[in-house]
Amino acid sequence: MTLKHTALHAEHVRLGAKLVDFAGWDMPIQYSSQLDEHHAVRSDAGMFDVAHMTAVDLSGTRTREFLRKLLANDVAKLQVAGKALYTCMLRDDGGVIDDLICYFIDETHFRVVVNAGTTDKDLAWIREHAAAYGVEVRHRDDLGILAVQGPNARARVLPLLPAALRGPAEALGVFQAAWDGDVFVARTGYTGEDGFELMLPHAELVALWKGLLDAGVRACGLGARDTLRLEAGMNLYGQDMDESTQPLESGLGWTIAWGETAERDFIGRAAIEPLRGASPKKFVGLLLEGRGIMRAHMKLRFANGAVGETTSGGFSPTMKQSVGLARVDRAAEGACEVEIRGQWVAARIVKPPFVRNGKVLL
Repeated sequence: MTLKHTALHAEHVRLGAKLVDFAGWDMPIQYSSQLDEHHAVRSDAGMFDVAHMTAVDLSGTRTREFLRKLLANDVAKLQVAGKALYTCMLRDDGGVIDDLICYFIDETHFRVVVNAGTTDKDLAWIREHAAAYGVEVRHRDDLGILAVQGPNARARVLPLLPAALRGPAEALGVFQAAWDGDVFVARTGYTGEDGFELMLPHAELVALWKGLLDAGVRACGLGARDTLRLEAGMNLYGQDMDESTQPLESGLGWTIAWGETAERDFIGRAAIEPLRGASPKKFVGLLLEGRGIMRAHMKLRFANGAVGETTSGGFSPTMKQSVGLARVDRAAEGACEVEIRGQWVAARIVKPPFVRNGKVLL
């Protein structure tokens, strides 16, 4: 299979990145040191090529009505241009098709950003349901996405933006966006640090990347992005949730807008509403108290007989110990052990996130 390339692929090669197959794309897992890249984001500024992810523009007079049906969170919350929300898109049986961010542009125009590995199925699902509302679905494959994250990220980005966009971008609150033509800046991210996610034409990505390198922003690979998001307690699609799991057992109940009545009958509601407060599984954070590294799909056992399985795990460079996320029996509590290479190692249930804004929260 021929791997797809983002517009920044030649830059990754020039910088000596280790490249891997990620959802059919040839992407950098790290450049020189994954640990250094991780710490750069926590303490200064780092950037990630996420141009394999996809923006989809939805337009038409019934777009808001359509999205209130399509998404588990409620776009009725989005009343100010540029405001965004995080949500799941569910199957009829409540399985998670994808998690995404939805931006309000105006009453006839919204934008969603979906994951790279789910783009084709997402587009098919959205188009299938948009037809009944007369909503136009435009796959913005002309745009690439660059994430710049860290306490100094916004200050490094602002001077490189079009002049007309600098003021609006500087004034953005969290989960808000501003734009000038096809240059779109959102104060969002996947690391637990402040920063921007920038969407712009592919042809302009390389110049921005080089400008940020010159400004001292560290090029970071997907390896550091994964340890950062894990420390921040953020789910990864395909590991922590997928079409076989529903949001209430994936720590995503907070993304569901039930409303006071059943008037908003979003797709999947009928399947998951009976599980409110009664889902047989729950989602927890784990802190390893013994030696070893937690990974996905490791067995868990509890003193009260409950069991579970890790969905994500790894070494936390900030905390210098192993942390993880897990799906466990609802009754799970008390002493916990995780099976690592045939040995049962003590762990403790904690409430994620583990690290946010450079601070350990446990």
